[in-house]
Amino acid sequence: MYTIGQVAEMFGLPISTLRYYDKQGLFPQLIRESGIRKFSENEIEALRIIECLKKSGLEIKDIKLFMDWCAEDPATYSDRFQLIRNQKERVEAEIKQLHKTLDMLKFKCWYYSKAMEDGNEDTAKASVPDGLPEDIRVAYDNSHTQSS
Repeated sequence: MYTIGQVAEMFGLPISTLRYYDKQGLFPQLIRESGIRKFSENEIEALRIIECLKKSGLEIKDIKLFMDWCAEDPATYSDRFQLIRNQKERVEAEIKQLHKTLDMLKFKCWYYSKAMEDGNEDTAKASVPDGLPEDIRVAYDNSHTQSS
């Protein structure tokens, strides 16, 4: 069993966040001894899922719905699966966009390091796109493709 302070430290969360989650009913089996919250491995695992879903962009009300489904029978498996799959697809799309952003930054790092080396942008400009080093060309191409 863990105290609220220990759990807050484990997850890098403020104690107030854990209290809020508790008030929202996200820890329905949380044990209290003399008014002190005691977190078991069940709450620790629930918190891992809660934080994952939160980081994936899901709102607390929807996380609560998911947690409620988890407390129900297998009839909610398809609902749980659909919610998790939707969040996975959302995160994958976000990662794809972040890769495009990272590739633009890689290209611009190369571009400006070349400009600093030469004292002007002439060679860097003339290299775009066919004269770019292969790894920079790949980054350039990815950063300049339209999202689908």
